[in-house]
Amino acid sequence: MNLRNCSRCGKMFNYITGEPLCDDCKKAIEEDFQKVKKYIEENPGARIEKIAEDNEVTTKQIKKWIAEERLMFSKESPLALTCENCGEPIQTGRFCAKCKAGMANNLTNTFAKPKPLQQPVVKKDPKAGMRFLDT
Repeated sequence: MNLRNCSRCGKMFNYITGEPLCDDCKKAIEEDFQKVKKYIEENPGARIEKIAEDNEVTTKQIKKWIAEERLMFSKESPLALTCENCGEPIQTGRFCAKCKAGMANNLTNTFAKPKPLQQPVVKKDPKAGMRFLDT
């Protein structure tokens, strides 16, 4: 059993994996997420500060949901999200589709099995064979 304190409320709980949050706090965060998601659907032009203020969540939490690709904004949104790698405008996450594909390709190539070296083909001479020295 792995007991930890919840990073949000401090209550002790049985930690399994992921963020060190108790079940009650995870549920509360999910409820906040659903509230924010609905608010954004109803107010697509709202700025992040206004979204946070009206829904009583932190801008840090909203940015985390964006980075996790749980929230997506329209192209008309005042939020100017850009790819962390190339600066291309994006609607959610941290990277554009092109950079994600490039990173995935690099990762695949890094962990690909090396191709075996081809052994040179040696033609055997039918007259060749084992030779013995006379003693």
